[in-house]
Amino acid sequence: MADFLDVGSVATKLRNTLIQYYNTEDDEWRMIKATKNTTIWRKPSEEFSGYLYKTQGIVEDIANRIVDHIRPGPYRLHWDSLMTTMDVVEEFEENCCVMRYTTAGQLWNIIAPREFVDFSYTTDHEDGLLSCGISLDYGEVRPCFVRGFNHPCGWFCISLKDNPGHSLLTGFIQTDLRGMLPQAAVDAAMASTLTTFYSDLRKALKA
Repeated sequence: MADFLDVGSVATKLRNTLIQYYNTEDDEWRMIKATKNTTIWRKPSEEFSGYLYKTQGIVEDIANRIVDHIRPGPYRLHWDSLMTTMDVVEEFEENCCVMRYTTAGQLWNIIAPREFVDFSYTTDHEDGLLSCGISLDYGEVRPCFVRGFNHPCGWFCISLKDNPGHSLLTGFIQTDLRGMLPQAAVDAAMASTLTTFYSDLRKALKA
């Protein structure tokens, strides 16, 4: 895979795209869901015909430990209820890898299980970390799965100076699930999935 993937170029472009999302003015987002601990907004994606989702919440832990649970590694599969398998296909220097993973069916299997192959990159950002990724068109799709595609996605985890041991976790997700799906089902699934992501992560960090 390294033969056709310019790792440095992909990582730099991905990081810059996520910082652009992070700096997008508040008035460009429309809030679609808010719980006690998590808020979700969205805006039309510039990458495909769906939405770019922004989600944010305070997580009680330090940034390094939170990101270790989010990025590809030994923790993620154990706590993320949506992810059913995860394999690191290839590792590069500077916290870069390519991973193949599958997700469970959603909404009573209206959304069938999906498979993704993503390039993942983790780097420092301000007083915290950024872990980001983008899908690659790579390898054969395994039977019983639809191959989804993640346009530039990522998680900013910034330590709170006035509240040690807590971090602000901000995510940007724009996933093309592909297949014949009603947009209403996709929107409902994304809002539910992102809320559950925070809930599962908080439980895992406290365990």
